[in-house]
Amino acid sequence: MIIPHDQLEADTLTRLIEDFVTRDGTDNGDETPLERRVERVRRALGKGEAVIVFDPDSQQCQLALRRDVPREWLES
Repeated sequence: MIIPHDQLEADTLTRLIEDFVTRDGTDNGDETPLERRVERVRRALGKGEAVIVFDPDSQQCQLALRRDVPREWLES
């Protein structure tokens, strides 16, 4: 299920993005400050390049590139 990013409260969205950009394996040696990495993700969400995916079975949210999400999820 896709969750529109603009339907989340600002603090919730910020925490979700911060969790994503600080996970092990996501920095790949990138020394970019946290604020800049968060802003990149916000821009990608705003442009529709990234989406928030919610799995009701696990009750987990993930950020994903739109191109990596099954088309039927985007159309529903």
